[in-house]
Amino acid sequence: MSEFKHYTVMKNEAVDALECKDGLVYVDCTLGGGGHSELILKRISPNGKLIAFDIDQDAIDAASERLKNYKNLTIVKNSYTNLKQVLKELGIPKITGGILFDLGASYHQLTKQERGFSFSKEAPLDMRFNKDSDFSAYDVVNKYSENDLVKIFSEYGEERFSKRIAKAIIEQRKIKPIQTTTELSDLIVKSTPKIKSSIHPATRVFQAIRIEVNHELQNVKNTLNDVLDLLDFGAIISVISFHSLEDRVVKQVFKYHSTRCHCEKNQMICKCPPPILELVNKKPIMATEQEIEENPPSRSAKLRIARCIRR
Repeated sequence: MSEFKHYTVMKNEAVDALECKDGLVYVDCTLGGGGHSELILKRISPNGKLIAFDIDQDAIDAASERLKNYKNLTIVKNSYTNLKQVLKELGIPKITGGILFDLGASYHQLTKQERGFSFSKEAPLDMRFNKDSDFSAYDVVNKYSENDLVKIFSEYGEERFSKRIAKAIIEQRKIKPIQTTTELSDLIVKSTPKIKSSIHPATRVFQAIRIEVNHELQNVKNTLNDVLDLLDFGAIISVISFHSLEDRVVKQVFKYHSTRCHCEKNQMICKCPPPILELVNKKPIMATEQEIEENPPSRSAKLRIARCIRR
């Protein structure tokens, strides 16, 4: 338990956004170290209810210990993508208060050597959020076609040298499989030109592989749309994202469901249903300078908030 390290990003901002009230039902889709959950529980006790999801047993163990004195908490070892089914099984028809998403990998996952997320630490190619999953970074790197590698490096990593890196991976695989994070990182460095940059040459590719392994973008899009059926009138969605691709998905979903009309320009009569959401903030909220100084990874965090206005 003592090994688990987690920094709760934008804790006050994200929970303030939920406007927590005693007696209502709230969901924390990414329990992590329990920082957001603890603050929610303090504000909704004694009669509010919090359902917290995580698929990482390390996170569940740490948060369970931290939050052991709260009787109105239910921790579920499951992906938030199964939210609908889990809430049904728990007999919860509606999220009456709000739901919080803290997307991406946790500090613990990124820095724990054997999890294989870091290009600077020798480890097997893994990158699974859910350690029970059979699909890992090894499968992406050693089994995907050259075209597929180019596609995910370009789309999920926005990597300008995607073709060079994919080609180098394919050539290396002909000799022997790529087994470790440092093998892959060294290969990326050797296959790309030296340019002045504040980030390591492997950063974008590792991000892309992590997103592919965990189906991050599709999961976010699908779940945000699923959640709309579960929100009670006035319930709030609070979403923290950490890179532009995630933020773009959140922005697009929020924009679509808060827009009054989706008709073609030549359509004379609008038959669109009323919007489901209203945007609480049109521009994302960013971490404060003080938080960024204390926890540098928070510099990329963006918080978007929306309220359900469908009765």
